[in-house]
Amino acid sequence: MRLPGALLAPRYWPAWIGMGLLWPLAFLPVRLRHGLGWLLGWLMRLANPKRRHIVDTNLALCFPELDAGPREALLRAHFQGYGCALLDYSVLFFRSRRWLYRQLEIEGREHIEQALAQGRNIMLLLGHSVWLEFAPLAVGQYYRAYGSYKPFKNAVLDWLISRSRLRDVAFVVAREAGMMKLVRSMQPGQLLFFLPDQDHGVQHSVFAPFFAASKATLNTPARMAKLGQATALPVMAFWDGARYRVVIGPALAAFGQQGAEVDARTMNAGFEALIRRQPQQYMWTLKLFRTRPVGQKRVY
Repeated sequence: MRLPGALLAPRYWPAWIGMGLLWPLAFLPVRLRHGLGWLLGWLMRLANPKRRHIVDTNLALCFPELDAGPREALLRAHFQGYGCALLDYSVLFFRSRRWLYRQLEIEGREHIEQALAQGRNIMLLLGHSVWLEFAPLAVGQYYRAYGSYKPFKNAVLDWLISRSRLRDVAFVVAREAGMMKLVRSMQPGQLLFFLPDQDHGVQHSVFAPFFAASKATLNTPARMAKLGQATALPVMAFWDGARYRVVIGPALAAFGQQGAEVDARTMNAGFEALIRRQPQQYMWTLKLFRTRPVGQKRVY
């Protein structure tokens, strides 16, 4: 992916300097890089009370059974993992794919193989773990894949991430292009990545349980699965202490055929099962409950 000349303008130099500081981190031993990430997460937690409030609110809503102490421990662990994941962008940007493939493991690949054997189209519903960028890397090693994207505000970061993704997926479709372009691109053997677990408001959502709370949940994935006659598999990427582990869950039963509310519950339950494996690694910094049911006050 060729570098646009406009990104070399002086106003982008600070961003390039920042990206340049990532380069040596990619070649550090993982324990040392994650030690620095732990420190970065500690600083993020202390220096950003707004984000800390969002995380604490999400955890309180999702896990009301946790007392203040365990919830604070989960919050701390989340920021530590988030800091490590941010520094691990260095290996995505600057290490070879051959090296990266040795650091990866896919769990649940048989679910993809089963759907392929049945001649089904496949949607990979990718959840927002802090290590989510490693999922296309792992899957793209074995399968042809594509997906939608939303450009980042930072043009330099957007170029680097797009360049990284295009090394692992066949092509990407701008989110603004709409659902039908993604559906029309479905074909057996070509896997669609879709990130459906953010709160996008009420227009294309229904409220469904997400852990102990009610969450505005996109109905777009179920509609796409129905139109594209696709099997939907929840996916999440984690760091398991030794390698990047991409977990592919079982196919969501009758997804796209049960009505919007039931489909939303089915999808959220699929994500919950994966999140519970490493709850501190989910991206709790997202405003997951920005949209509230009628009569309920805002929480952020």
